[in-house]
Amino acid sequence: MIQVAGVPFQQNDIGTMDSREQMIIRQMLDSPAVYTYGSRNELIFEVKLRKEIVKSAELMNGSQVEFATFETTRSNPDYWLLSGYGALRLRPGVRPSAAIKDIFTNSDRYAFECAGAMLIIYYHAVLNVLGESNFNRIFPDLYIYSWHADSDLGLYPTYINRFLPGDVVYFDNPGFDPRAPQWRGENAIVVGKDLYFGHGLGIMTAKEMIETLNELRHPMSTQSAYLTNLVVRPSFRHLQQFAVTTRNGAVRKYQPAMILHDENSISYDRYRYFFSKVFKR
Repeated sequence: MIQVAGVPFQQNDIGTMDSREQMIIRQMLDSPAVYTYGSRNELIFEVKLRKEIVKSAELMNGSQVEFATFETTRSNPDYWLLSGYGALRLRPGVRPSAAIKDIFTNSDRYAFECAGAMLIIYYHAVLNVLGESNFNRIFPDLYIYSWHADSDLGLYPTYINRFLPGDVVYFDNPGFDPRAPQWRGENAIVVGKDLYFGHGLGIMTAKEMIETLNELRHPMSTQSAYLTNLVVRPSFRHLQQFAVTTRNGAVRKYQPAMILHDENSISYDRYRYFFSKVFKR
């Protein structure tokens, strides 16, 4: 269900939303979870951003971007600096919005693994909702590597079994082949009812995603891949403030440390585990 300013939101309040936005609202209304918002604008912002996340995932699915490991990552050097460990760093003097758009415009020049793909989709969707000027002020120092994300994206995990379009979920593949560890799992965007976009695999149902990962596991393994209950979301509420307020120029802000590792296609929780190991020594 949905509550706006303490009042239950009704389906007849959908109004002028388009079909995709209405579909998202209906799924929220049908959920046993309670989605609470301080205002209607806050709710509408989340729904619009979720819709744009799905559209960006579909756009990447139809592009020529390839799946790659950290070692074989590629990018357009006009927009990105490529590190020796597979990270993409915004080239000095390049507008962040232009660099993100180039991944989709000149997609044949790019290859990266699936965690980074999820972040690129999130950044692209936020750009489409907030506009270039706001995006460039908020994200002046883009750095794409595994699950390392800008603090203003506000990523956070939750653990549920009912997903909404725009969520990132994780298919774990415990029996992966050590000779192809990039198939240890698959981060995927929920694009519709039982439809998921996984970079390198495409848009599939959960059953198809699991069957594909099982084909890529160790030949002797009998452990099936499975869809976990981990969901990663951006902070819609935090991002919504940028739609109603304007910063004057880029602002220096706290950024989380980047944790280097050699495991492709890891879950957000796995990255947080690496992070905690470094800072709890």
